[in-house]
Amino acid sequence: MTDTLTTFDQIATPVVLGAVLLLFGLETVAPLRARVEPRMQRVTRNTLFGLAGAVIVRGLVITLVVAVAGFAEAGRVGLLPALALPPLVSAPLAFLLLDASMYGWHRLNHRLPLLWRFHRVHHVDLDLDVTTALRFHPGELLLSVPFRAAQTLLIGPSPAVALGYELAMQLATAFHHSSWRLPARLDRALNAVVVTPRMHQIHHSIVQRETDSNWSVVFSFWDRLAGSRRYDLTEAQLVIGLPAFRTPSEVGLGKILAMPFVSQRPSWLFVDGTAPERAPDNALTVMHPARQERA
Repeated sequence: MTDTLTTFDQIATPVVLGAVLLLFGLETVAPLRARVEPRMQRVTRNTLFGLAGAVIVRGLVITLVVAVAGFAEAGRVGLLPALALPPLVSAPLAFLLLDASMYGWHRLNHRLPLLWRFHRVHHVDLDLDVTTALRFHPGELLLSVPFRAAQTLLIGPSPAVALGYELAMQLATAFHHSSWRLPARLDRALNAVVVTPRMHQIHHSIVQRETDSNWSVVFSFWDRLAGSRRYDLTEAQLVIGLPAFRTPSEVGLGKILAMPFVSQRPSWLFVDGTAPERAPDNALTVMHPARQERA
């Protein structure tokens, strides 16, 4: 296992770092959205989250996933080892099943109150760019450990496939969070297969029913299959973040670190009790009284 992880580190570290830096440069030259916060202020904050997250993901999540994958492969535990399919069939099938289950995990992070306490730290970002892909609360990553272990055990990917998916997931997350303005036709063509910036930005809308869409991680077709895909709003029509936290002072480093552990302000209401909604002409409006589905 040590050799496998060492090889993964040697490949994945420069690839992911290079992709993040490339996307950072591309969104600087061709930004998709105007910024709300000063850029370097956010970059510093989100990078600190990313460093903490990297320690947890590499030191715990990936190590555990590889160990469980090795156990499943050796003992023929899990769906795919039990089926004993040829590698050319089992490897892509395992990759697809891993991505499908991550779609489900993402939805759970929005539905279960405990998980949402931590995941909303990702959504209170007032801007959306490649550094948002680094902004996951350490608690959220720790809470994902049992799921990632169970996911790997039930599906039974080989260690190589599990690591391949981990790398693809990190690259896809960086890409679809980026504020890179791809040509609209290219974004649309890519979105037939993978999640793109124009698709994922809708998931970060301050309108709850818009955030409740586009849950896919790597492949976009899970949302199509589940009927949760949206691609009908432009960056000009979207406001990023949560209604409850609309000023930079509310999303400083200390406050968002503590956010899961303090009294939960209703996420989808403005401070005056109204909630953002989308008018028939796609303009943003508010409704009052607002009905709150979850904090």
